[in-house]
Amino acid sequence: MISRDKIDRIIERYNEISDKLSNAQGVPISELVELAKEEHERRDVAELAMEYKKNTQALEDINLVIADAKEDEGFLEMALEEKKDLTSKIINIEERLQILLLPKNAEDERGVILEIRAGAGGEEAALFAAKLFRMYSRYAEKRGWRFDILSLSDTGLDGYKEATANIIGQGAFANLKFESGVHRVQRIPETESNGRVHTSTVTVAVLPEAEEIDIHIDDKDLRIDVFRASGAGGQHVNTTDSAVRITHIPSGLVVSQQDEKSQHKNKAKAMKILRARLLNMQKSQQDAEISTLRKEQIGTGDRSERIRTYNYPQSRVTDHRINVTVHSLSNFIDEGELQELIDALIADNRAKKLSS
Repeated sequence: MISRDKIDRIIERYNEISDKLSNAQGVPISELVELAKEEHERRDVAELAMEYKKNTQALEDINLVIADAKEDEGFLEMALEEKKDLTSKIINIEERLQILLLPKNAEDERGVILEIRAGAGGEEAALFAAKLFRMYSRYAEKRGWRFDILSLSDTGLDGYKEATANIIGQGAFANLKFESGVHRVQRIPETESNGRVHTSTVTVAVLPEAEEIDIHIDDKDLRIDVFRASGAGGQHVNTTDSAVRITHIPSGLVVSQQDEKSQHKNKAKAMKILRARLLNMQKSQQDAEISTLRKEQIGTGDRSERIRTYNYPQSRVTDHRINVTVHSLSNFIDEGELQELIDALIADNRAKKLSS
């Protein structure tokens, strides 16, 4: 039960902000911008709080009516029915209020840096890494988000050893942050003559995109090396020093980029990845190696460490954290139909926060 004092404080603060915005003469522009932002953030909560207060007052009134209507059975029956409806409405409003009052993660509205790596299973793992990378690309497309490929390390057999992308869109991190971990696939490889099911793994890391204001990087802390790109890449390969390797000396982090023909573009992409990794490191523990955070997030990539299993023979996807199974593997992987499972993960996380 949300206390009446808390409801009153929510409403009073919202009205205070609205009054200041309505009588803004002489108020500095910077303060007005902050007030407008706060009003927008509080509007849904305040409107629900007002509705909650109105209905709880109505419930108190109907309880008084019931106490005075004991001798009028017909009127009492109507009053009891109204009390039942009001109680149900108040419970519903309270549940919605509790969700809105949960602490907000400031990073939830940001874009993400998505990193996918083949784990145990050799070429089968690399092939599945490529499938997952395309799956997230299709999911981003359905959400209307940008999916910018930052780097690809292919095996030459349609598989990816590593792949990194920048996904840009409102709420990208809020929806994708639960994808971090070991993804296990069980399927029969095309080269398997005996029809045996093989198990492979892919590790997924989802990092919130960092902004320049989040992470200050001194130029003196960077060592930037340029070199000639190698591997597939067109006519520019091995003709110009377009590839870039950036080393962040204090942390030891190294980021390399060679996908673009332009050295400037490769440097910009490398800095974006470096900034996201530094932000992630800073938020997990100061001065820790990035490998420590990755170990927490994705483990070692062993087959037994998994958050989700993709079982091809049974055409199912099972998320082991919430014990939910989706029985349309093709739609999930090939079409990027992830939202049902993502919503279940978000709901589970919200329920845990509410219970605590």
